[in-house]
Amino acid sequence: MSGTDAEALARRVMFLVHRDLPREGPGNRESTARALAMVPEIPAAAEVLDIGCGPGRQTLDLAALLPRARVLGVDAHAGFVEDGVRRAARAGVSDRVRFAVGDMRALDVEPGTFDLLWCEGAAYIMGVEAALAAWRPLLKVGGCLAFTDAVWLTDSAPQTLRTWWQSEYPGMRTLESGPVRVTDAGYALCGQFVLPEAAWWDDYYKPMESRLASLRVEMESEPAALAALAEHQREIDYYRRWSDHYGYQFVVARRIV
Repeated sequence: MSGTDAEALARRVMFLVHRDLPREGPGNRESTARALAMVPEIPAAAEVLDIGCGPGRQTLDLAALLPRARVLGVDAHAGFVEDGVRRAARAGVSDRVRFAVGDMRALDVEPGTFDLLWCEGAAYIMGVEAALAAWRPLLKVGGCLAFTDAVWLTDSAPQTLRTWWQSEYPGMRTLESGPVRVTDAGYALCGQFVLPEAAWWDDYYKPMESRLASLRVEMESEPAALAALAEHQREIDYYRRWSDHYGYQFVVARRIV
């Protein structure tokens, strides 16, 4: 199989695995609400931008928690945007929750537009430092940014785990780096916490593991596809075994300049 064919297969399997999952990464409504509670003085009719929104689970959670806010979810994958539109319609909030296809590296929005920027599990795509710098001008002065990022919780992780994370996320840093990064980028830290393990399992890994089991049956005659599925299972197995060494950190920060 050529490199191009292998990449195409991996992409196809990824979307089969992730199709219609409740979430596209670790998170839950309780954690979204906890982070939102750290935002000081958010206007009742806030303008909110959810960057890398996926199919919009946390986008709709934000809309429910801020019942007068206008929320825009942006994602590079059109399929996720379509899912978000359907979910907003089912929730009856299409009048104030919109979704659009867009590149987080070049968001087509006016500077100084938003009271709140949100990004659960996607800032690593462009790098957290780059994201903090690129997105800050989109906020009103005094507006807030909330994001999650994978971090090391210990310095004693086994080498197998470190090697795997090095291939998946070379820029992964420690828990202590979150506050430093936001202050260096012109924000004031409002709060931070580590996501609970339930935020990994309930809406993400449990439904994904069920999906993997069914796909292994469907793809039993495709060895390359089975190998790609095994990589997704490896991610789950590593968290099940070594979750005390790493996690997702939620950081909330306010633009001060």
